[in-house]
Amino acid sequence: MKRTFYLLASVLLLAGSLSFADKAVLIDFTQLDADCCKDAKTDRPTQNKRTVMDFSVSAGATFTEDQKGLMKTSLALPEWEIDLNSSARNVGSLAESKVVAAPVKDSAKVPFAGKNVMGVRVIFPSIACNANAKIVPPFDIPAYEPLADRDDNGNKKEQTDEQRASGKTLFEDGYGVVKNVGTVKSISVLTMGMNYPHGLYVMLKDNDNIEHRYFMGYLGFDGWEPLVWNNPQYISEIRNREIRVYPIYPRGLPFVKFTGFQITRDAAHIGDNYIGYFKDVQIIYDKALLTSDRDIADEDLWGIITKKETARQTAEMSRFGNTQVNRYLEKEKMDTENYFTAEDGIKAESKN
Repeated sequence: MKRTFYLLASVLLLAGSLSFADKAVLIDFTQLDADCCKDAKTDRPTQNKRTVMDFSVSAGATFTEDQKGLMKTSLALPEWEIDLNSSARNVGSLAESKVVAAPVKDSAKVPFAGKNVMGVRVIFPSIACNANAKIVPPFDIPAYEPLADRDDNGNKKEQTDEQRASGKTLFEDGYGVVKNVGTVKSISVLTMGMNYPHGLYVMLKDNDNIEHRYFMGYLGFDGWEPLVWNNPQYISEIRNREIRVYPIYPRGLPFVKFTGFQITRDAAHIGDNYIGYFKDVQIIYDKALLTSDRDIADEDLWGIITKKETARQTAEMSRFGNTQVNRYLEKEKMDTENYFTAEDGIKAESKN
């Protein structure tokens, strides 16, 4: 079967125009409902089926199969984390700052009425100091995880021929990764403002593992509004571009992936609670590579890209798994008792 080859057609410097650009949803939080892996006590789903990752592969041989069966996580909204900087970190803020699935009313005059969006609560210090909070996924979103379905328990199914032929990875199509990205021209975040004076940044990571931070604006407005970042160095005139030509094969497909939001609070502004809601992040970008048929299936013959991407995928899973295993161990050590009972007092009295 013929495969496609990739011909680099973009500029490493910023280039292109809207007519040459593509638009894609990087991440859509309405797709991240918990719909699998029911909790044994509450009988409620805890994970998002599309994005479930099993980190028991990094757990080692000391865990039982039952324990390994619990070592799953996903991009379900309650699994996201708040990372506070040192100025904002204290016991109260760590305990109360969290991410939830926030239901939008059915009567709301927005296209996503009746769905869940990302709801965020951050406790900033009341004293006059600069502080910030990052809203990050529970794991570094893998860019090379093969597209495959999961069952109701979060177990990975065999990849179908259709999924394999699509060439897509698990976290594309609005789950955190966009492939074939050359120059990012614009970024949009659809968020509900609550008249907070705080600033909002979007954080993206590229295929060189470099994280970039984009200032979207301030949240001092009310209601749903798209905050847009436009690349100030974007070159729209083709004759002014610096054209660089690269070998056709082998070369991996450039991508960007979502690594989180950052909320910044200035020392001059009010502290305490910040409440925010986010629907999605979209990007407009130039394609990095053009595709067309070749007389020889280069990748079938040499397998260079497959080998390289498999190695990257293994490295991603290893880093992800180690972190999740440590968190699982810490959770297992936590006490589940929340209060004392009258019976406890009677027992203590009898001992005396």
